[in-house]
Amino acid sequence: MVSSSHEAMHRIFQEYPGLFSHVSEVLGVAIGPPASATVMPTDLTENRPLERRVDTLLRIDMEDDQSYLLAIEAQGKKDPEKPASWMYYLSYLQAKYKLPPILLVVCQDRATAEWAARPFSVGHPQSPVLTLQALVAGPHNMPVITDVAEARKDLALATLAAITHAGDPDIGAILKTLSTALRDVPETIADPIVELIAQGLGNRPAAQQWRNLVAVDLSFYKSPLSEEIRDEGREEGREEGREEGRAEGRKEDILLFLAQAGIDVPDEARQRISDCGDLDTLSRWLLRAPTAASVEDVFIEK
Repeated sequence: MVSSSHEAMHRIFQEYPGLFSHVSEVLGVAIGPPASATVMPTDLTENRPLERRVDTLLRIDMEDDQSYLLAIEAQGKKDPEKPASWMYYLSYLQAKYKLPPILLVVCQDRATAEWAARPFSVGHPQSPVLTLQALVAGPHNMPVITDVAEARKDLALATLAAITHAGDPDIGAILKTLSTALRDVPETIADPIVELIAQGLGNRPAAQQWRNLVAVDLSFYKSPLSEEIRDEGREEGREEGREEGRAEGRKEDILLFLAQAGIDVPDEARQRISDCGDLDTLSRWLLRAPTAASVEDVFIEK
């Protein structure tokens, strides 16, 4: 099932086609800015029962009348079958459109990014006939932007950087920087960024941090996310809202402590924390989280 973070990692290039020019500079390739960009059909299916779809496909036209195809794939984990699919995509695109294709893989964890950046070859080990070398954007090479002025210089790049660093210990500072940078920009620019980041963070603990920042720092915006947060607050009432805010804050801190300690939190344990509404219980769990060796240590009553 396609996750929201998967969608955000490639859809951002549909929203901001010029972003790839800046990403390529970060990756050491330095492909210039486009004169125009066209969103292309992503269906690469042939006339047989074998469906192949790239996540996002753009035709980039340059000022010098040169053009290329940019295929963007959001990759959530290592998949030994994927390089062969990528090779197929690129060969198909070259044959169909007669334009040089570039593959950009966007990841949110270092291990997957380093795996995707490796060269993959087809053919006999002593005589490979085709080698794939993708460009990869991930937490291993995207900048950690915690300076407001730097974020304002390129909001699209700052947004992608925040999405790729969704699991970073500094994500709180990264998100605060972005919310501050968005205060002085028009809603038409801020709204897609607010939604893309919410999408890109998925169900990570940082998603609640972003919701809180949108509710406070960007309270004057009327994006779907900010409106949803405000509607929730009006319905719950002020007192209930304050109590729920304290509970949500404790839940967020528990998960952040566990994440910083490198402790895996299974879905069942995450759901248990999420479902708990008792402040005293959450407080006890929060006190145990910094010294816990496993998620079970948080719940065990001593």
